[in-house]
Amino acid sequence: MSCDCHTTGMKTVFVTVGTTSFDELIESITSEEATQALSALGYKKLVLQVGRGSVLPGPDSCAGLLVHAFRFKDSIAEDIRDADLVISHAGAGSCLEALGAKRPLLVVVNDKLMDNHQLELAKQLHADSHLLYCTCSTLTETLRTMDLSVLTPFLPGQPQNFARFLDRALGLHTE
Repeated sequence: MSCDCHTTGMKTVFVTVGTTSFDELIESITSEEATQALSALGYKKLVLQVGRGSVLPGPDSCAGLLVHAFRFKDSIAEDIRDADLVISHAGAGSCLEALGAKRPLLVVVNDKLMDNHQLELAKQLHADSHLLYCTCSTLTETLRTMDLSVLTPFLPGQPQNFARFLDRALGLHTE
């Protein structure tokens, strides 16, 4: 049975793990506590991009939410644009895409990564009021208490600044 992923008027959360796997995020956001928090905020639909993960929730896996899960597609730009809230891993590409689309962004940092540049990235963008961030263990509490109205848009022209910031944060050099 196919999912009508463009159901109008449905308050939607889009979750992306990028090209990696982040099963803990998918498990956390589909937990009973997290889905109750999303429902309480008026969200009706949960779209999950699960990457290479082993968790692929079914359409009826979360009580009160319509669930659509997929691994990869050529572009997630439409999913981001159609979302009322984007929940993302802390990968730079995913963060930039959501911020560039001017969508409220909650970044979930994978605190199991040893060399965690992602946390520095999330902290900096949070300090600039562009996103909220948490870990899987604090996700439900963050959903319950978050105030998306404090977020400020990521303005055009800033991606270059962001790229320079990334280069510094990650110790990279661009050609």
